[in-house]
Amino acid sequence: MNTQALPCIPLLINGELVASRSTEWRDVVNPATQEKLARVPMATAGEVEAAVAAARTAFTTWRKVPIGQRARIFLKYQQLIRDNIKSLATTLSAEQGKTLADAEGDVFRGLEVVEHAANIGSLQMGERAHNVAVGVDTYTLLQPLGVCAGITPFNFPAMIPLWMFPMAIACGNTFVLKPSEQDPMVTMRLVELALEAGIPPGVLNVVHGGEAVVNALCDHADIKAISFVGSTRVGTHVYERATLAGKRVQCMMGAKNHAIVLADAHKEQTLNALVGSAFGAAGQRCMAVSVAVLVGAARQWVPELVAKAKLLSVGAGNSAGTDVGPVISCSAKERVEALIARGVEDGATLALDGRLPPLDGRLKEGNFIGPTIFTGVKPGMAVYDQEIFGPVLCVTEAESLDDAIALINANPNGNGTAIFTQSGAAARKFEDEIDVGQVGINVPIPVPVPLFSFTGSRASKLGDLGPYGKQVILFYTQTKTVTARWFDDDSVAGAVNTTISLR
Repeated sequence: MNTQALPCIPLLINGELVASRSTEWRDVVNPATQEKLARVPMATAGEVEAAVAAARTAFTTWRKVPIGQRARIFLKYQQLIRDNIKSLATTLSAEQGKTLADAEGDVFRGLEVVEHAANIGSLQMGERAHNVAVGVDTYTLLQPLGVCAGITPFNFPAMIPLWMFPMAIACGNTFVLKPSEQDPMVTMRLVELALEAGIPPGVLNVVHGGEAVVNALCDHADIKAISFVGSTRVGTHVYERATLAGKRVQCMMGAKNHAIVLADAHKEQTLNALVGSAFGAAGQRCMAVSVAVLVGAARQWVPELVAKAKLLSVGAGNSAGTDVGPVISCSAKERVEALIARGVEDGATLALDGRLPPLDGRLKEGNFIGPTIFTGVKPGMAVYDQEIFGPVLCVTEAESLDDAIALINANPNGNGTAIFTQSGAAARKFEDEIDVGQVGINVPIPVPVPLFSFTGSRASKLGDLGPYGKQVILFYTQTKTVTARWFDDDSVAGAVNTTISLR
């Protein structure tokens, strides 16, 4: 395809989709075929400045819009997303590689947050205490911060942007979004639907780019808060740079999620859960199960685990029957394959090798790796210590539940974990003693619904408050405490009080 004929992804500045004047562009590539789909600009410094300026100006009026009016925009927005979920999933699958079913799931999990944003009237409520002293009341107001920004990753180009800007905007803030430059097309379609729903000019803005744009957002004095989801390396940089600039920051980062399997677990359901969570989305989930800890007699389940993984179909996401699509890029494929080779060198047993899966036609050019399983994995091996972010499951063993918990707690990451068992006592012990932010009991990917907050911990998270749910209302607002006294009659006499007391 002629590069010049490719559609160019626009910026969104002050309510207008505008063509970038950048001299630096990158191709958006279908990872299954290497077909070039579009070109995305690396926004100029002036374009970033224009987006922030538009958000700053819009904030002066948007912050005063009644909360019910804001809620009604998101009621309309959720319906527009619902009406377009098939086409959104098709676009997402083409640029990211997910199966159509998984792409719909990506959109749907974001849709749930939009629905929650429509409930902002009951979420953004302060507290009040009457008569804390004679004639004195104290109450709190949750007021918007101003211009906020979001930096989103390639692996969930619908869900994670929808984690961010709907909640921020519903709280009365304005927003500048920087989507992943690898798959911005579905994000931009969601942005167009947001404008159709009634989000006013300047309230939502979009700039594309790489490190220079990220740094500009971190440094800009008019941006009050930044939300980030992505790698630990970039997230640590964003957190340090943005907090140094005085911003409120939340960073959801890397993971190494373990699932403990006890011998009393339902075997069929457990094996299905392990295979689905390890290899779904080609393992490109920060909440994927990447380590299975088999305890006691469950160590004998490895042959059945491998047999189930072998049944998964590798192919293009838009093909019927595909279970595992491609990883996002050629460089990602090379990195995963290098880690598989390193696993063998380190002494792990390659029970299932997913390199060079059988493919036909144009798919031979794609970034495909099939389900891969290592056994005999131990801490210190690269495949255990590093987040592979590909369809690779490491299997390790433990003599007891205590040993398994100790293994997980020794890992620096704390994004998610799970246990498979029929024992309530074992499950309760696990949830109490495990030092990981999100816990599943017979649930392999325990990402909470928006009534709750995403609560990754330890090295998987920087910042105190998580995205969406109740915590994000606090993140996107400033709590203002008011102490008030009213007098019925100005003639009421009173002595001068030089103490701190309100009596």
